[in-house]
Amino acid sequence: MFSKKPSKPQNRIDSLIGAGTRIEGSVIFTGGLRIDGEVKGDVVASGDQPSTVVVSEQARIEGEVRVTHMVVNGTIAGHVHASEFLELQPRCRVTGDIHYTNLEIQLGAVVDGRLVHAAEAGEGKAVELKLAKSNRSD
Repeated sequence: MFSKKPSKPQNRIDSLIGAGTRIEGSVIFTGGLRIDGEVKGDVVASGDQPSTVVVSEQARIEGEVRVTHMVVNGTIAGHVHASEFLELQPRCRVTGDIHYTNLEIQLGAVVDGRLVHAAEAGEGKAVELKLAKSNRSD
């Protein structure tokens, strides 16, 4: 009946992938990570500790992302798994399924994939988005 208390996001950035930097291969990190460059590979937080990834507007990730907290304003081509909180900012572009517990989507963010809410039983429930029908009679 009562769920576990969510962890706090990292308030500091421990690692930075700077603008103009391109990494080919998986990135495994702990703590806070900010990406301003490009990663061709998975981005995965290691261990059970809270972790945060910030993907800036000019950043690009081609691969799967697994983290507890995430803020995205750049481009991701791959599935995203945010076990606690995910914020999609106005210039965010995600091509792939998003698995989340808590989600904030700002006006302008684009998702080309499924939104899958993590149920407490551990199974995901897909959220199907449909276009609203017009009540106009032409």
